[in-house]
Amino acid sequence: MFPGNCPTVECLEPAVLGVETVLELTAPQRQRTVYRLDGGASTDDKLRWLLQRGYQVVAKGFSGRRAFNLGQQVTRWDRFSQDAWLGSVASPVDYGKPVQIIVKRWRHQDTWKHSFYVTTLKLPSKTAFLTYYNLRGGAEIEQFREDKAGLYLAARRKRSFPAQKALVRLTDLAHNLLADFRYRGLAGSPFADWGLKRIVRDLLEMPGRLYFEGSELKRIDLLATHPYAKELLVCLERYAATPFQE
Repeated sequence: MFPGNCPTVECLEPAVLGVETVLELTAPQRQRTVYRLDGGASTDDKLRWLLQRGYQVVAKGFSGRRAFNLGQQVTRWDRFSQDAWLGSVASPVDYGKPVQIIVKRWRHQDTWKHSFYVTTLKLPSKTAFLTYYNLRGGAEIEQFREDKAGLYLAARRKRSFPAQKALVRLTDLAHNLLADFRYRGLAGSPFADWGLKRIVRDLLEMPGRLYFEGSELKRIDLLATHPYAKELLVCLERYAATPFQE
């Protein structure tokens, strides 16, 4: 663990060496290990160092100016999403091993924005690459930011430390339950890509009534005139019918 004021680029080498020591990674194992990095750690020197140690990389480039310049060299743009396109160019840097450079551009307030990515993996397409990159860990978005917005963690404060500690733990429990509900109940529905804030605000605050027999929930009625009531009932039925996974 590193202090919060330590830049990612300074944490990379000691963190990688620490993982090597703990896991006792051999050279063949390092060749099968992929580091997915955001722009804060992907300087040319750090990428070259990882490749020299035998690792594979899927990394976002460090330099915004270089991303813009590489974007001017792209001769063909392929659509990635409604407002983003991908292109490929030759690497402007010798990393010591063959790499693929992919450039992304998107429209923002009537101007083009650019980012670029470096990978040693051989993936079937540029879209497959960026999809793979987007699967990297995102706790700062998935948990911290969503908990602050959706579960109002930043707005709730207790005067005593034990009470605040209990509140944080209850928020963690709520986060896990909502994550499970989104994964098992909302998958394949119009709400599948909703964040916690919207789930809490637009779905869980829907007027309705719960009917119990003892401690067992038997029936759920939702306000029929609510625009999401019909789809949410389908999700709730599916969620109630699937057991928790160990």
